[in-house]
Amino acid sequence: MAGHSKWKNIQNRKGAQDAKRGKVFQKMSKEIFVAAKAGGPDAESNASLRLAIEKAKGVNVPNDVIKRAVDKATGAGADENYEEVIYEGYGPGGVAVLVYCLTENRNRTAPNMRVAFSKNGGNLGESGSVGYMFDRKGRLFIERTDSTDEDAVMMAALEAGADDIESTVDGFEIITQPTDFLTVKEILEAEGIDFISADIEMIPSMYTVLSEDAEEQFEKMLEVLENDEDVQDIYHNAEDQD
Repeated sequence: MAGHSKWKNIQNRKGAQDAKRGKVFQKMSKEIFVAAKAGGPDAESNASLRLAIEKAKGVNVPNDVIKRAVDKATGAGADENYEEVIYEGYGPGGVAVLVYCLTENRNRTAPNMRVAFSKNGGNLGESGSVGYMFDRKGRLFIERTDSTDEDAVMMAALEAGADDIESTVDGFEIITQPTDFLTVKEILEAEGIDFISADIEMIPSMYTVLSEDAEEQFEKMLEVLENDEDVQDIYHNAEDQD
C-alpha cells in the first residue's frame, strides 16, 4: 500500500464523519455503553471503556454525551443488551470485507447485511470466510510537520513498545499489539506527540486491486453499510488507489 494513499483515506474518512456527525455520535455512544456495561464505569480500570471514550473524543463527541452513555449502561438503561456480530464476505472485484455490528436484534441486522452485499456486487460469506486475511493490531498515525524530529519519534515509539514503524513523506504509521496499544499511545502522548488517527483495527495481510468500475460499486456498498444503524466498523483489503 502506498503510504500517501493511507493518509488520503484518513482525511476522507474524517470528512465523512464530519458530514454525519449525529450518526457518529450514536455509534460512539453505543460502543461506550457496551464497554461500560461489560467492565464497569471506571475508565481507569476498564481499558475497553477508556479506548471507547478516547475514540469518541477523537471525533469530537461532547463530554455530556459520553457521560450519558456511561450512566445509561450502569443505571436506567442497564437492561438493554447489544450483541457484537461480525459479518464476513466479498465485495465487488473479490475484495474481502469484515463488518462489525452492535445490535439488539439480529433478525433486523442479518437481512440488512445480506442486502447490502448482494445488491452491490458482493456476497455474504460464512464465519471465517475472510477473517483469516486480517490481523488485529493497534494502529496510530502521526502527521509529519516542519518541526518533526523523525529519529525522536521513531525512538520514542520503539521504546514505548511499538512492533513496527513506517515512515512516509506524510508522517508515521505505528503498529502495536492490541494489548500494548493504549500503553504506547499514552506514552507517546506524554512525550507531546499528537495523532491524527489512533485505534485498534483489523489490518489485512493481503490486498486486492479493484478495477475502476468495481471500485465505484464498492464505494456504493460501503456507503450503504456505513449508513446502517447497527454497523460500528468496516474493514476491507481493497488496495488504496491514488
